[in-house]
Amino acid sequence: MSSAPRVAVVTGANKGLGFAITRDLCRNFSGDVVLTARDEARGRAAVQQLQAEGLSPCFHLLDIDDLQSIRTLRDFLCKEYGGLDVLVNNAGINFDTGDPTPLPIQAEVTLKTNFFGTQYVCRELLPLMKPQGRVVNVSSVMGFVTLKQCSPELQQKFTSEAITEEELGILMDKFLEDVKNGVHKKEGWPDMKLVTYGISKMGITILSRIHARKLSEQRRGDKIFLNACCPGWLRTDMGGPKGIKSPEEGAETPVYLALLPSDAEGPHGEFVMEKKVEQWGLPFQFPPWIVI
Repeated sequence: MSSAPRVAVVTGANKGLGFAITRDLCRNFSGDVVLTARDEARGRAAVQQLQAEGLSPCFHLLDIDDLQSIRTLRDFLCKEYGGLDVLVNNAGINFDTGDPTPLPIQAEVTLKTNFFGTQYVCRELLPLMKPQGRVVNVSSVMGFVTLKQCSPELQQKFTSEAITEEELGILMDKFLEDVKNGVHKKEGWPDMKLVTYGISKMGITILSRIHARKLSEQRRGDKIFLNACCPGWLRTDMGGPKGIKSPEEGAETPVYLALLPSDAEGPHGEFVMEKKVEQWGLPFQFPPWIVI
């Protein structure tokens, strides 16, 4: 197992930010890079595009909404590499602000992938992380915007240093139920555009803090660093044409965290934006492109 090659995995990597992260890792990571996608044809086409650039990514099918798909990847990593060195949880979705899909459906679909899907990936793959492993969860500053719009009671729960993964999951489920029943505003949840995306990314930031805390408790000597980050507002299918960054520029912070050197002392359990640690919670200095 110790002689197995190093390996990095990027989820949702056939286009946009995930593709840019994969390209950078192919250039700078000393090991194999696995590009994953839920659509095999698109994933293999992305691999071919990188191969045409002289890079050598591998492809593996992964649908983070499908637990069996995650476990198939897990078994592949165990068999071929004896574990995992770098995990970038990038896969995610968002509905456009003008999308006519009813809010309860938007909420269910968005949280299923962005929060619960990422949570499933972490549950299956974090135990595979080798010493000095790096885990990067792509979140968003929209999580801070959403936190700011929550009731004081919810803010207190979401910023608690002692919140557990179970308690966070219960809160995410409550949001879905409250939206379904049309009472989410009454129950203290935000009434804003992109609320479901914001809730999902707030959840990812908090989940990252919880998982980092567990790693510090259970694998203290292994120097595994796990962080959440905001890549910025990108010109991608998800971010739209008005984004202020290219996917390549957005990849800088996730790749920085994925490639933290072996002698680094951190960051760990942090939210990172523009390669700088931002304190979770409020008050928070929002970037100028955020309109609250």
